[in-house]
Amino acid sequence: MKLRNLKRRLYGLTTLPERVSRVRYFRGHGVHSPFVYQLVRQAFMRREVVTREPVLYEALRERGFPLKRAVQLQNLYTHCRYHSFSIDALDNPCDLCVVSEKSNEETTRELVERAARRHTTVVLLSPYEGRNRAVMCREIVENHGCTSVDKRAFLVLFSDPKLPKQHYRI
Repeated sequence: MKLRNLKRRLYGLTTLPERVSRVRYFRGHGVHSPFVYQLVRQAFMRREVVTREPVLYEALRERGFPLKRAVQLQNLYTHCRYHSFSIDALDNPCDLCVVSEKSNEETTRELVERAARRHTTVVLLSPYEGRNRAVMCREIVENHGCTSVDKRAFLVLFSDPKLPKQHYRI
């Protein structure tokens, strides 16, 4: 067998450790936190918006975000009973700050630090969009003092002091 054909057949094995590490968290199995389990069931597994006033959903769709991500984030917003949000800014006091992949590393780190001081939940979109962003998000999770949920397409950093320091990969 030629080396090139062997490499082509074994290409899928490069992502195998990542896929295997997430198997136990599939659909909430293995999640031992009632808070995160309810979050997965009530927000992330729903395919439709569960509120009559989808303000975050509409704002995200206007900015060109994918339908599925907008639905999941709106359901997160509804499930956690947040009242205000901001996208790529944290000027006003708000409950949820959405940071898109368009913001640079300095801005992202500053928003995360300010949100932690204000006890604001932060959603980092596309945490694996490039090597630098993935490394930055890993460092943010390591230094974060509360619960974080990695949903592959976005990373949610809760800043509620009542929640323990745990990281969930869903």
